[in-house]
Amino acid sequence: MKKYIAELIGTMWLVLGGCGSAVLACTVDNGIGYLGVALAFGLTVVSMAYAIGHISGCHLNPAVSVGLCVGGRFSCRELVPYIVSQTIGAILGAGIIFLIYTNKAGFTELGGFATNGFGKGSPEGYNMAAALIIEIVLTAVFLYVIMGVTCKKAAAGFAPLAIGLTLTLIHLISIPVTNTSVNPARSTGMAVFTGGLPVEQLWLFWVAPIVGGVIGALAYNFVNSGDTE
Repeated sequence: MKKYIAELIGTMWLVLGGCGSAVLACTVDNGIGYLGVALAFGLTVVSMAYAIGHISGCHLNPAVSVGLCVGGRFSCRELVPYIVSQTIGAILGAGIIFLIYTNKAGFTELGGFATNGFGKGSPEGYNMAAALIIEIVLTAVFLYVIMGVTCKKAAAGFAPLAIGLTLTLIHLISIPVTNTSVNPARSTGMAVFTGGLPVEQLWLFWVAPIVGGVIGALAYNFVNSGDTE
């Protein structure tokens, strides 16, 4: 149970820190911009990896949990409880942002609310094919890096930094395309409070990251001769 609670808290922090920076600090004058949002997501992972990595492994992402399961690094018996915990945590994080943002002076509507999308839901109008490609490829790379830096042969103590910086880079690449998901729980948490188009398009942000996670895990094991340690 401690592992599931850790995943809930960690994913809540991921959404609150990452999406919160996009909603609360990216739209104001002299706001943090795409670079600031990308760094915020990376920093949430770094901080939580050091805080709860020894408890739950700090997945914070259903696609990561599925990928690690396929890659032989995680027990499939715990997969569903992890995904449930991550999704609840993401909704809680989004709920905190919602409560803060809707109490802003002059508030009238949520707007994009850091949701993910394609077509009309894309920040720069990228279509569904572009969204599928970028979410699959970037999640695959993310899993490949995670499995590499958490291998017993990797340098000890640096995994959180490598994973956090990789997530930062992923956001720098894909915020204009889909607003960056690579995480079904993160997408679900924000979409719950907007409804409409983000909910209609949510399927892609479950399917593509999970497919990418599986590809990344299988690619890592292939390149490393089936190494699952």
